[in-house]
Amino acid sequence: MKNLLFDFTVDKTTRTAVITREFDAELSLVWDAFTRAELLDQWVAPKPWSSKTKYMDFQVGGRRFYAMVSPEGQERWSIQEYRSITPKTNFRMYNTFADQDGNPELPGSEWDYNFSEKDGITKVIISIYNESLARMERMIEMGFQEGFKMTVGNLDNLLKTLSEK
Repeated sequence: MKNLLFDFTVDKTTRTAVITREFDAELSLVWDAFTRAELLDQWVAPKPWSSKTKYMDFQVGGRRFYAMVSPEGQERWSIQEYRSITPKTNFRMYNTFADQDGNPELPGSEWDYNFSEKDGITKVIISIYNESLARMERMIEMGFQEGFKMTVGNLDNLLKTLSEK
């Protein structure tokens, strides 16, 4: 296994988290894994939780409405609204928790995803700006960093499977 970069930095003074992660896969495959509901639902929830997308429209102004589902069936809904998209390079979205009817729980956070590839290794840099320190601290308390590490492990496995097809 290649030694892939993984850096997770939290700066409470700027209410920002920056995640840098490399994947042993082609850019187009990694891009699809971050932008297609049927692929997102296969990796984005830390086990034993799962993800289910109610709808997703990946275009500027479009939304993804999805839930993280516990083994007991408890659902934690979120809305992602796509603000800008530069295919295979960058997309930005606004993310907020929501109730099951799609009513947002503000404040939310701005996510900025940047993708690049070199020698078959795709690097993804995600900057997350939280509108409030309380929301950021809530994400940290909910185990966001540990959960993210688990989900990118899921993504590594999915990318390996997809690359073999």
